[in-house]
Amino acid sequence: MRQEVIVSFNPQQCYTLLLPAASADLAADQARRWLDDEFVANDCEPLRASGKVLIADKVLVLAGTVGPARFASDAAWAAAFAHATLAALGRPLVRVDVEAGAISY
Repeated sequence: MRQEVIVSFNPQQCYTLLLPAASADLAADQARRWLDDEFVANDCEPLRASGKVLIADKVLVLAGTVGPARFASDAAWAAAFAHATLAALGRPLVRVDVEAGAISY
């Protein structure tokens, strides 16, 4: 069974990142750490005024901050994003709708 992350910025810019199930070798804590590191490295801003950042929020904000250009030009980073997203959220399918500000499973 394959796993996938779909990142949609708008109807014209949608990236489907497919991963074979066997590639799910990232532990949840490692995935969260990767997302944390990327969140900081890309100067992402928390969604909530309280400053509390949920894992799903990190995925959504990180995708929006790096934008479609990063997904289009850096396949290795996009694959790492997909691995970390799936492992951190514990789901085989994640849809990240940046325009709507929503994540669905």
